[in-house]
Amino acid sequence: MDIILLLKALILGVVEGLTEFLPISSTGHLILAGDLLNFNDDRGKLFEIVIQSGAILAVVWEYRERVIRTFSGLGRQPEANRLVLNLFIAFLPLAVLGLIFGKAIKASLFAPIPVATAFILGAFVILWAERRQHSIRIHSVDEMTPLDALKMGFAQAVALIPGTSRSGSTIIGGMLFGFSRHAATEFSFFLAIPTLGMATIYQLYKERALLSMDDLGMWVVGFISAFVSAFLCVRWLLRYISNHDFVPFAWYRIAFGIVVLATWHFGLVEWTAH
Repeated sequence: MDIILLLKALILGVVEGLTEFLPISSTGHLILAGDLLNFNDDRGKLFEIVIQSGAILAVVWEYRERVIRTFSGLGRQPEANRLVLNLFIAFLPLAVLGLIFGKAIKASLFAPIPVATAFILGAFVILWAERRQHSIRIHSVDEMTPLDALKMGFAQAVALIPGTSRSGSTIIGGMLFGFSRHAATEFSFFLAIPTLGMATIYQLYKERALLSMDDLGMWVVGFISAFVSAFLCVRWLLRYISNHDFVPFAWYRIAFGIVVLATWHFGLVEWTAH
């Protein structure tokens, strides 16, 4: 196995794991990292799909007791039924809008200026959300109603715009809808399981012709590095939000948006449509 290829897999796995659940857009980071590593062909895009499952597993493992309790209590426990129903409702807007507009968005918005603009505009939304007066009415995901779930679903659907961030949209959207920072973050984690899981299965099916056992070693390295880095990131973020806000992420987004524009303008990175 090519050591350089394994090193690229390791780096991209870490990038995926560290950025998937932070409000900074994993897609934008993977595009840039893939181009810098010259790993942006169809094989590289399939690899990104595979390592995404490592990040999903990290959330499942972190919340394994809740996941087991929910599935075992489904149909019998109101708490389990309510959570599954809310996740299903919140999943629908992104699924439906993605099927309708996904191709058009990929064709027109996966370019340096739209991605950088989404990074920077998203940063200002975070700054505004953190500086406004919070009126918290939901302190736990168990207090959510189906209407709250639908609102979160439409907030997540904003992430169809590349550079926006799925986790950022749901967390900040939740805070604007009256969620506590912890409740919004936790529901964003839960919602990632069906959202990223279905997206991974769908994309693997579409790209099944590219699957090859010759890439197994690369997939394993990327999967494990994504799982470990995502697990550590989720643990860290849950501690971080207990005493901090998301303002530092907003300033990071602005800086990263400028990097995207600079690398494109000066021809340092040939941005590709992922």
